[in-house]
Amino acid sequence: MGGIIIKPRSRIFQGHDWIYASEIQKTFGEPEPGDVITLKDFKDRPMGAAIYNPASQIVARRISHRAQKIDADFLVRRLERARKVREGIGIDESVCRLIWSESDGLPGVILDRFDDVFVLQTTTLAFDLRKDLLVEAIEKVFAPRSIILRNDTPMRTAEGLESETAILLGDDPGPFEVIVNGIKFELDLANAQKTGLYLDITNAYPAVARFAKGAKVLDMFCNQGGFGLACAQAGAESVTAVDISEKATEAAARNAELNGLTLNLETANAFDNLRHREKKGEKYDLIILDPPSFTRNKKTVNAAMKGYKEIHLRAIRLLNTGGRLATFCCSHHATRELFLDSVRSAANDAKKTLRLVESHSQRADHPVLAHLPETEYLKGFTFELVASF
Repeated sequence: MGGIIIKPRSRIFQGHDWIYASEIQKTFGEPEPGDVITLKDFKDRPMGAAIYNPASQIVARRISHRAQKIDADFLVRRLERARKVREGIGIDESVCRLIWSESDGLPGVILDRFDDVFVLQTTTLAFDLRKDLLVEAIEKVFAPRSIILRNDTPMRTAEGLESETAILLGDDPGPFEVIVNGIKFELDLANAQKTGLYLDITNAYPAVARFAKGAKVLDMFCNQGGFGLACAQAGAESVTAVDISEKATEAAARNAELNGLTLNLETANAFDNLRHREKKGEKYDLIILDPPSFTRNKKTVNAAMKGYKEIHLRAIRLLNTGGRLATFCCSHHATRELFLDSVRSAANDAKKTLRLVESHSQRADHPVLAHLPETEYLKGFTFELVASF
């Protein structure tokens, strides 16, 4: 088995599982892209096994601290371990993320479950080459009706992989319904955004909606209507939901109809829409900001923070005194402190005072590993606009 020798002071010696090109002292045994390789330190001591792709900035990702090969038995063990983790976290296992990449020991593998229909994504070369083995293992552990491949994420570009979608097992189920937190959602998994629903944030729906009774609510970047529907169900006076995607607002409209709820839906650019509402002098009791990631790398963080500050400033100016702002960020690179700074700065410019009511994080089926900070990416906060001191 080929492998690499890792330079001193590399991240792996502090417990991290990634090896960058700049951290490689030597390559031996002529490993091929996608191979499982041996890791050794600079004193030739074994450090486990990793998947290998020299075309990626992250050349190797450790999968085990021991010698290991990726076969059907290995994948079954990892899937069974992941299922056991989900059994102990108190969520509906019929609609959940079953595999969350490195957090479940399968770097670059995402597996979401929607009843008996499963959605698979592979963003690393090694596991992309082993899709057939993954399907075999998933079938053995979970016995799904269908497995849909949604490899249309830009994350694959970093590994030199092209976009693709396919039905790997069974038939395309077409549109069907699932229930999350007592709310019905219509899914069309072969054509949906990402892997179906943003499961990582569904735990925040009821947490935010508890402030919605009798409130005038504005849900920006509404996607399929998750927050807006939860607020309407909780007794909001009115819910206005906005998204730039017509496909998203159409999905939100169908979901509202499914649940017998009313959403005032608008297809518009959120930045322009917030400015327009401010000019009209509109006021709201609860505003939700759940945008897509504004940055996917360190180079664009500063520009992203300007964007976050902009939407925070506009939202704060639209809030009634005593109103709440729930805001979320799904980029690992925009850290908790940077994101909070964008809120603080916006509140300062608006000459308003905010009180932190609650902090939010990704749902427990997206586990966070202490030694891999990249596994934690979603952060959110709910603030109350208090009367000036």
